Amino acid sequence: MTVDFKGHVGCVTDDSREAGPSCRFLATRLNERYAAEAKERGAAFVTPAELIDELGLRDLEVVGVTGTNGKTTTAAAIYSLLLDLGYKTALQGTRGLFIDDEKVEGKSLTTPPSLATIAHMAMARERGCEFFVMEVSSHAIDQNRIEGIGFSLKIHTNITSDHLDYHGSIEAYRAVKSAFFQDESRKLVNRDEDILQFNPKNAYGYGIENPATYKVMAYALGGGVSGVLKHFEEVVPFETPLQGHFNLYNITAAMAAVHLLTGEDLGDIAEAAENFAGVAGRMEKVSDDPLVIVDFAHTEDGIKQVLDSLKEKEIRVVLGAGGDRDATKRPKMGRAAAMVAKKVYLTSDNPRSEDPAVIIEQMAEGIEEQEKVVRIVDRKEAIRRALADLQEGEALLVLGKGDETWQEIGGKKIPFDDREVIREILSRER
Repeated sequence: MTVDFKGHVGCVTDDSREAGPSCRFLATRLNERYAAEAKERGAAFVTPAELIDELGLRDLEVVGVTGTNGKTTTAAAIYSLLLDLGYKTALQGTRGLFIDDEKVEGKSLTTPPSLATIAHMAMARERGCEFFVMEVSSHAIDQNRIEGIGFSLKIHTNITSDHLDYHGSIEAYRAVKSAFFQDESRKLVNRDEDILQFNPKNAYGYGIENPATYKVMAYALGGGVSGVLKHFEEVVPFETPLQGHFNLYNITAAMAAVHLLTGEDLGDIAEAAENFAGVAGRMEKVSDDPLVIVDFAHTEDGIKQVLDSLKEKEIRVVLGAGGDRDATKRPKMGRAAAMVAKKVYLTSDNPRSEDPAVIIEQMAEGIEEQEKVVRIVDRKEAIRRALADLQEGEALLVLGKGDETWQEIGGKKIPFDDREVIREILSRER
């Protein structure tokens, strides 16, 4: 990537082929093997911290959200609350780059490479933003893609199991997540989890079960997420259209974060939470009758949380697992779905270079009650079959892809949107 920052900063690149006397090379851990080539081309070097200083970005308040599940919803909720309270704000994450309620760039990595993030920060600052909210992945922490960024607040949602194909073990994965919270910067951690290791200096907590700086004293989940939030002696009610117990944590973290960042009245923050309806592809209701919900859940814990949010109903689940990714979680995903669901339709997600039938069998290995399993490789056909099987009062959850608009099969991206497929099938049947 090459960026012309204009002014005295000028051209900066992280691609050694573009580096030269007129374009400096961004020196990071990820591209250090290309440093010799950049030097040969006559390029001067600049580090991420130096570039951030040159661009005058230290007064931009950066908020980093990390965790196995909930990053996207929590970050989006913080962004939404800040906007509603009148703050100019940017959001970078899985769904792209948003500045002041405008989508500036489409979907990308959860946490892009250093130069892209710094360019986004500069763009946000140019537009007058006070806050820059970003999702921080475990890959980005491990690869130091967040080098040089001074976080005003670091937020922990939860740590379960994911990306073991990259990290090697659950212990290594947890250690990487914990590494993000070892400095003395301000941090907000989920006190109902004891997995995270963090520096207690400048640490604040939120939770439902355990004592916390921001504690939910009572809550209800019927027809949305509502509750009473206590901060020291202050007690405020809140109500949102979000669904599910896990979203109670997400919105609590968001309200606590905005309170820490702005010092605004907690009651005003809670009132603004009523306007946040969630994120596309996360517990997204595609149909009311029958009730059909699409969600991005693709880990054992994520699936459990989504199913638990509808435990008062009989549930059918369409589920796949991505190819060329952590295979150890596949039987766990199948088991998590079958523990609650009446029927599990195992199908393709993004099989990539793998045989989808093999992935399906690996998911099925975790399910004891094989009579619950229906194996259909074609995802559209699996959704059609599940909808056809739905009985009065039952709900269908279509999991794994959320708001993705394609399937990756054999190196090709083929247009496919779970939500559009569901609507098309239902419209034909009506």
